[in-house]
Formats: sequence, C-alpha cells, structure tokens
Amino acid sequence: MADMHRFQTRVRHGLIDVWWLYDDGGLTLLIPYLLTQQKSYLEGAKLRVFTLSGKKRQLDREQHNMAALLNKFRISYAQVNVLPDPAHKRPSAKTMARFNHLIEPFVVKGHSGGSGREAEGPLITEAELKAHEEKTWKHLRLAEMLKRYSANADLIVVTLPVPRRGLVNASLYLGWLDMMSRDLPPTLMIRGNQQSVLTFYS
Repeated sequence: MADMHRFQTRVRHGLIDVWWLYDDGGLTLLIPYLLTQQKSYLEGAKLRVFTLSGKKRQLDREQHNMAALLNKFRISYAQVNVLPDPAHKRPSAKTMARFNHLIEPFVVKGHSGGSGREAEGPLITEAELKAHEEKTWKHLRLAEMLKRYSANADLIVVTLPVPRRGLVNASLYLGWLDMMSRDLPPTLMIRGNQQSVLTFYS
C-alpha cells in the first residue's frame, strides 16, 4: 500500500539517477530535470548522470565533455559518471540463470526458427536467442550496472532500448526490460525521437 502513495509524498534530499544511453534528442535528460523543479514530489532532488563509452582510455575526457554539455543546457547536476560500455561481455552466471528462468515459459525447445527473425506470437526460438545473444548480454550487463550504481536512488530514468518490430521477438525484448528494472527503485524508461528538446543560448 505504501508504494501506491509513493509519488504523492514529497521526497526530501531526493536522488535521481539518469542513464543516458543513446542520444534521443535530450528527452532522457529533460524529464528528470523537470522533476527536480517546484511542485514535483522530487523537488530539489540531485541528479546523477550516467553514460557509457566504448573508449576506455578516454573516459575522463568524455566525462568532461558530458559535464560541459550539461552546463551548456543549464541542467544542474551533482555528479557525472562515464562508465565502460558492457557490450560483448558475458553477464554473471547468476544473472544469466535468472534471465533464462524468466523467459523459459516462452522458449520453444529444439525449434530453429529459420533465419532468427521474430517468431509468430510470443514464443522465442533458440535461433532467436542465438541471433540476439550479444544484445542480451549487453542488456543484462546493464541491469547489473543499474543495481550496482543506482540501488539507492529515489528514481531511475533510463533510455529505452529501441524496439525493432519484426527483428526482435517481443517476449525477448520485454525480458530485457524486466531484467533492467527488476528489484530497483521506481524506474522510468524514456525514448525520444532524435528531435532536440533542449536549447541553449550561445
């Protein structure tokens, strides 16, 4: 019952973690910033911004660039964190086991599914699992990072992965989202349309 009234009670000294994973026009940054303004239940909350980089040797430089971008858009923040992109890394055995248990009712055993394109209905073929193995690993590693860094946030805002109809099975895609939000504080997934919603004056 307490969770039902969570958003009706103002949080003092709140913390919003923003995971800006893709450039969606800035919507993933704008919404949490607006939630820190007056009359929001998170009025005055601090923003921590997280983003990923595939260039491990340039993390400090990219962190500086990200901070400069936020300053340019006049978005107040408490911390900026640029983390190594988890792409191509296998998640922990525990995370994999949990994900496999989650999707098990939807997996068709021993069914190749042809080229690995989306199966009819909610069922997932073994071919689809194989075709999207690296994407699955990436989203599960991201789920691990969310739990590691944002378990103490009052709200998590994360860029929604692109849902590609006809290319990614719906049940598999929802499994990724489930793992990315499970056992976490309230998690808001946002996807802009690449049209800029942030403006600044030079």
